[in-house]
Amino acid sequence: MGWYLLFVLAITAGSCKKNNVEAPAPGGGGGGTTTPPVAGTRMQLTLDSLFLYAKDIYYWNDALPSYDVFNPRGYSSSSVNLTNYNSELFAISQLKINPATGKPYEYRTSNPSVPKYSRIEDNTLSNAQQSSADASVGTDNIGYDMGFLFFQGYGPSDNNYVLYVGGVYANSPAANAGITRGTIISKINGASIGTDFANESVVMNNITSNKLTTATFSGTRTDGTKFDNLSLSVTKYTSTPIYKSAVVNQGGKKIGYLAYARFSTLSNPDSRNPSDVSLDPIFANFASNGITDLVVDLRYNGGGSVQTAEYLMNLIIPSSASGVLYKEYYNPTMQAGNAKILVNQPLTDGAGKIIYSNGRMLTYADVNYSEAGNTYNISKKGSLTGIQNLIFIVSGNTASASELVINCLKPYVNNVKLIGTTTYGKPVGFFPIVLENRYTVYMPNFETKNSRGEGGYYAGFTPDFPAGTGLYDDSTHDFGDVNESYFKKALSILSPAPATVSSLSSTVTINNRAMSTETLKQMPSNGVNTKFNGMVETRHRLK
Repeated sequence: MGWYLLFVLAITAGSCKKNNVEAPAPGGGGGGTTTPPVAGTRMQLTLDSLFLYAKDIYYWNDALPSYDVFNPRGYSSSSVNLTNYNSELFAISQLKINPATGKPYEYRTSNPSVPKYSRIEDNTLSNAQQSSADASVGTDNIGYDMGFLFFQGYGPSDNNYVLYVGGVYANSPAANAGITRGTIISKINGASIGTDFANESVVMNNITSNKLTTATFSGTRTDGTKFDNLSLSVTKYTSTPIYKSAVVNQGGKKIGYLAYARFSTLSNPDSRNPSDVSLDPIFANFASNGITDLVVDLRYNGGGSVQTAEYLMNLIIPSSASGVLYKEYYNPTMQAGNAKILVNQPLTDGAGKIIYSNGRMLTYADVNYSEAGNTYNISKKGSLTGIQNLIFIVSGNTASASELVINCLKPYVNNVKLIGTTTYGKPVGFFPIVLENRYTVYMPNFETKNSRGEGGYYAGFTPDFPAGTGLYDDSTHDFGDVNESYFKKALSILSPAPATVSSLSSTVTINNRAMSTETLKQMPSNGVNTKFNGMVETRHRLK
């Protein structure tokens, strides 16, 4: 198989927005050998606060020096406050070295100037304004874009290729126009696509980053219907985290398929009896169809709510399973209850609302951060009781809560396999810290491990069936199409494919010329533009 990725543009995942609360000026916390100055500009005080919070709650806080050695106020060279805060956070993130690699735990190979896990968001800006990577649907399922997840091209060269849509967000303008993964785009704004990648990719990036607010498209949908000069505009909409679900009958087996976009907050996050309008009907359908095997497609899922990840695990896990599902491990300062600075952060629930008890506003200092207080046991959900084989479709965009699900189900499902490319590698999670009533800071606060004490997958999970010749991320077919390369491989593993299932077409028409797919070669890629939701914990057990 010679088809290969030409480019991937702007696979993004927005972040959940939390209730904004003002953090008082620093005056306590992790401290150091020198007490921070009481006076200072708002920016200087926030620089102090960022360091002092890290000193108490950063998972690797043992690597941080004293206040006077670190000198938080030294990160003030920019006229833009957020730039200064990001510079300081980056410096914090690079202090703890992973002995396995000799590099910081938060070293990002693809972009060494950005932390692998930590980030700061300006809550006064929309998703699209945060950065070019933020024009996407968040864990609140609110989108503000045209709806394109990314574009992907195939062909023998960057001057001779076919452009496909790699995915769309549910209920977006693109989705409402009948555009899906696998749709061919032949023209954008009246200009033909497929002969000049260098220039054409600029337009595509402008679309996925919301730099273009309106554009026209011509092409062919997966059902063969054509569209010409279809106008789409950036629009606010409410999406769902489901790309596609299906039940496939193959080789005498019933196999379930779920393509899951993000771990959105549950529609009913009640800790006593949670439920979800997106996941529940799908798993009820799986159960009524009597599926025995399941394929979960997480290739573009950058994480999100830990509670939702746990809920998905409890929908999948066999009814015979019991005991510990996973544990969260905080740093020794937090486990001992010595993260005093957290008294400045009001405790919020999954909806971002401040929590009160007996008329008193609770803070994050009221939370139990011990190992025992952060052990989560199996609580079976739904009526799907006996999954025998489980396959995850993964990629470098599979991160955080997605990896948590994979790691925690391995001890309980007899046969768990991965197809695709190595996952992101994020066994750490966080809860939000708000500064200036404006900036939400996410820095690793805890590490997760499964019931066997397994974790530490900072290098990601390596697939059992890695991408290569004949196996690749196939945007020429929609999610759940039995001929999509990864899904087809999953089906062949679970059950021998019947003779009636056709293989990928041996020819493709590129610029009105039929070409053998065997002649197509790997072409340049301008990379994946990804921002992860992370692994966000919004449930807290009190001391």
